Amino acid sequence: MERELGLVELTAIALGGMIGGGIFAILGVAVERVGNAASLAILIGGVLAFLAAVPYVRLTRLYKDEGATYSFFKRTFADSRMAASVIGWLVVFGYVATLGLYAFTFASYLASLFPTSHPESIRLILSGTQLATFALLNIISVRLMGRVEDLMVYVKVTALIVLAAVLFWAGDSSNATLPAFEPALGGELMLVAAITFVAFEGFQLAIHAYEEVKDPQVSVPRAIYAAIVVATLLYVLLAEGALWSLDKAQIIADKEYALAAGAAEVLGRGGHALVIASALLATSSAVSGTLFGASRLAAVIALDGYLPAYMGRRRQGHVPAAAIVTLAAGAWLLVLSGRLELIVEFGSLVFIAVSLLMAVANWRVREQTQSSQLFCWTTMLSLAAAGMAIVGWQAMARPDDLVWTLSVAGMLTIASVAYGTWSDRDRRRPDGGAPPG
Repeated sequence: MERELGLVELTAIALGGMIGGGIFAILGVAVERVGNAASLAILIGGVLAFLAAVPYVRLTRLYKDEGATYSFFKRTFADSRMAASVIGWLVVFGYVATLGLYAFTFASYLASLFPTSHPESIRLILSGTQLATFALLNIISVRLMGRVEDLMVYVKVTALIVLAAVLFWAGDSSNATLPAFEPALGGELMLVAAITFVAFEGFQLAIHAYEEVKDPQVSVPRAIYAAIVVATLLYVLLAEGALWSLDKAQIIADKEYALAAGAAEVLGRGGHALVIASALLATSSAVSGTLFGASRLAAVIALDGYLPAYMGRRRQGHVPAAAIVTLAAGAWLLVLSGRLELIVEFGSLVFIAVSLLMAVANWRVREQTQSSQLFCWTTMLSLAAAGMAIVGWQAMARPDDLVWTLSVAGMLTIASVAYGTWSDRDRRRPDGGAPPG
């Protein structure tokens, strides 16, 4: 099988998955919770993402496996295959949730250019069209997808840098004076960093391309670290630029539309058009990159017998076309459900939880990965604190959301165990074939 992706394409896939609808959605939440310390909270989120990434890199070098979270857990805890199945289902659903967020954000921004009396119908059509387009692109050619991803990612990064520069130019640093530090602010900073973790989710997509990238032992770590550094700097610049030039009440009120609405008021039609173009590029590249990586994960799980077998079939030796179509369809159904805000919170918790599990796995094989105990414990405690911050916030401020989150996690766990039990029983029949490797 020809390895068609280089470091540039791999970095674009990781960046594409990270810089999606997240920066447009998290800014309003961050400003609402911590005011002028929003960019500091986002920076802490980037540090948290870097801590989470190191175990993934160490385990990738050790196991050389495209299955990432699922495969790393299965190979570290060899007697916990059913638990690995549960983790696999949760991660796949987390990816579907982020795909739904990206498609919804894309459709919302594009629909704003075409005023209509039926905005929900237009959003459904536009989100479905976007998902179908990038599903087809992923199926047709990995090389073509990589080239298109390169173009979209690096153009959108450039556009967002230009937007940040313009916001700084039009603003005033006195509008972004940091508040005096208090213990309560420290807790709020950790909460915002945890909530914004979903905006950094996506670096794992580079691992899912392990079998299709040149020199993966070198390229995958470099792509992951480069993507996290670039995304963090870009998020911080955009947040600080917005604080310099935009009205904070408007940022809080408009949430994911804050940059577009504020740019239109401060910078005119040109600024508004720049934000719209950036949002469309950001969400499109995120959909393409997430479909690429998540479909490879689903195929690995299916080959082990813990997802339907059709999702493991590949075209051209490595393209899991059925998995790509299934994930895109599932994301569109989530857009149709209209519960995206809760699904995104669930996705953030899922990725924090599985990152914590990877930190535990790295600690268990720390001698093989050459990881210090101090770093392992720092990572585990930081991720645990972030997860508890979200759960505690939901329990106190939004208990219905917590019930929904736990219910979805419970249903996915039951479904994965039931399917895995049935699949194992089927493989034990005389005609069931050999068990999965």
